Amino acid sequence: MTSIVLTLKLVHVLGAAVLFGTGLGIAFFMYMAHRTRSPAVIAQTGRVVVIADALFTASAVIVQPVTGIALVSIMGYSLGDSWIVVALGLYVFIGMCWLPVVAIQMRLRDIAAYAAERGAQLPADYFGLFRIWFWLGWPAFTGMIGIFVVMIWKPQFW
Repeated sequence: MTSIVLTLKLVHVLGAAVLFGTGLGIAFFMYMAHRTRSPAVIAQTGRVVVIADALFTASAVIVQPVTGIALVSIMGYSLGDSWIVVALGLYVFIGMCWLPVVAIQMRLRDIAAYAAERGAQLPADYFGLFRIWFWLGWPAFTGMIGIFVVMIWKPQFW
């Protein structure tokens, strides 16, 4: 039983690292590409970012609840424990930020590719979408930190 728990913990922690690290990396590279104002650079970065989100983030999004629920069951916790409820609430909140971000990333990529193909500047709608993308990242980022805090300290909220 111990090896199962340790294996699940390892996979759960690695999944959290992938979510946090990929999210932070994607944000960094998209922001740096955006700063160039080069449609070609933004389009290429956007292509890679969308692939990374599909491969890494989406996989970890599935792994986290599967391993988390297995750990709750095996370790004798309840899904009703306040720290677990808060962690799950934050997870859903982060997902509600992430889903539109993924759609926006694809749109930013497409807008930049269209501009690059025509040798044009980025249109105004690109900048509006980028602002939304940027500001949705902050609550997701702080939510991830919140989940780490809750998972480590396991505070009783009620």
